[in-house]
Amino acid sequence: MKFVDLDAQFKVVEPEIRAALDRVLQHTQFIMGPEVGALERQLGEYCGARHVLTAASGSDALLMALMAYDVGPGDGIIAPPFTFVATAEMVALLGATTVFVDVEENSFNLDVNLLEEAIRKIQDRGRVNLKGIIPVDLFGLPARHDEIQAIAERNGLFVISDAAQSFGAEYRGRKAGVFGDIAITSFFPAKPLGCYGDGGAVFTASDELAEKIESIRIHGKGDSQYENIRIGVTGRMDTIQAAVLGCKLEIFEGELDRRQEIAGYYSEQLDEHVAVPAVPDDSRSAWAAYTIRTPRRDQVRAQLQRENIPFAVYYPSPLHRQPAFADALWGGEDMAVSDRLSREVISLPIHPYLADRDQDRIIEGVIRGVG
Repeated sequence: MKFVDLDAQFKVVEPEIRAALDRVLQHTQFIMGPEVGALERQLGEYCGARHVLTAASGSDALLMALMAYDVGPGDGIIAPPFTFVATAEMVALLGATTVFVDVEENSFNLDVNLLEEAIRKIQDRGRVNLKGIIPVDLFGLPARHDEIQAIAERNGLFVISDAAQSFGAEYRGRKAGVFGDIAITSFFPAKPLGCYGDGGAVFTASDELAEKIESIRIHGKGDSQYENIRIGVTGRMDTIQAAVLGCKLEIFEGELDRRQEIAGYYSEQLDEHVAVPAVPDDSRSAWAAYTIRTPRRDQVRAQLQRENIPFAVYYPSPLHRQPAFADALWGGEDMAVSDRLSREVISLPIHPYLADRDQDRIIEGVIRGVG
């Protein structure tokens, strides 16, 4: 049993992937080859985004999105502390300051009820020029994007939707990739839609932002790669990764449906034993991770280890406790929910090729661990 079974997935799409890779090897356009543009069109059609620009990774996608807003020293960007480091790391790389706002216990996402008060608090202090918000769709569940966008607009802030874990998810009838002023995602291999290396994408409805990000992606180019009109990065997705993703996108909806089935069965069987993930009626999770909560997390971990059942713990030390973010600001008196989640969460295997018998074994192991 594997936490994510990429071998099983490869067997399903092996002929298509091998043929796609052969085409790349034959035309040898390994950087910005035709598969890159084709993938961008496919992704846009899938999620309804006006502009899609693929990237070398999800982190690069987020970095380029921030650069498009000229984020730098003296600026403040709101983000949740219970997430992967890249969200706040890209802010720090540009010399800006992360402002942590706590998350909701049930959704693991940015707590909208704390947001406006946090904005006033930071603005009153005057230590940073508060510029934007990065809500994260943690574990595949979209944040409360409509409310966040409304708050941002009232306060003159931009929104970059971090959909690194939620590509394929839905919120109020729209797919991840269309929320915020810019959205980004990751195609890291373990993601619901993953490539065979690093990869990501930037989505926006703005012609101006798309043009700027396209320039940033190739060293800040102007009319040619040898005219540099701004500072940029090497943020391009390579052609081989685009070819792989183009094949995987063809089976993606079926895989998402299977993830829903697995998540539903987990919740049905575990609801009386642990706190299972809550998905609002207006949302569909992409189920990048199926994450339960229990104060008996250590016992569950030990039991799963004894039974050779894979699991993961995201995130044992929230970002506001990390030395790298000692200079970050807090948008509240504490980060009590993030601290509690870091002690209680554990993620179980969820992928489209998880056998029913293996899922039953996982469930039984969790129940034995809880006691």
